[in-house]
Amino acid sequence: MKFHPTLAICGLACLLAAGSPLSIAHAQEQMAVGASDQDHALLERVERHLDAISLLKARFRQTAPDGKQSTGTAWIDRTNRRMRFQYDPPSPLLLVANHDQVVFNDSQLDQTTTMPMEKTPLGLLLRPHLQLSGDVTVTGLSHDGNVLEITLVRTDSPGDGSMTLIFHDSPLLLRGWIIQDAQQETTRVDLLDASTGGPMPPDSLFSTDLPEQH
Repeated sequence: MKFHPTLAICGLACLLAAGSPLSIAHAQEQMAVGASDQDHALLERVERHLDAISLLKARFRQTAPDGKQSTGTAWIDRTNRRMRFQYDPPSPLLLVANHDQVVFNDSQLDQTTTMPMEKTPLGLLLRPHLQLSGDVTVTGLSHDGNVLEITLVRTDSPGDGSMTLIFHDSPLLLRGWIIQDAQQETTRVDLLDASTGGPMPPDSLFSTDLPEQH
């Protein structure tokens, strides 16, 4: 299976589940060992921060496993559980998440793919309340200077891959994420010049009737 750069945004479910999957017990043990009250307080702080984000707009830079980079503009509307990643030309890619599904289009290949939102990392980001427990297991937490990274897996399928959320601390702000698939291939998305709040974009921006350009 050839790695498609959009797969890292679209979801863990559409990546190959090959390789040596983690067991659920091992994934949970990774966070349990050494987890302090300070760690748990930090996770609660992250949950509150994500809950407070209703709308986020940013430029983004995506780095594929082969090092190739692409850029574009992202809108994340957590209030209405929808998102749009519009890639800059000459990239033929466009991704929209809405109505409990994720749709991405490659106009160059004349190909559109649809998948359930809850089977993707986007489903986690767009939850009204993202709890870092239960069906989500935290397998890693790093706080280095002003950068905070939290690695997550789905509790019932940790071998599918992981998502590492990247935050800027003081003040806390989501700055991007890294997706690692079951074959240890990683794709990184950095959010640049991010702003939160402001007027809600028109519904047409999140239309899943692709291809539709705005």
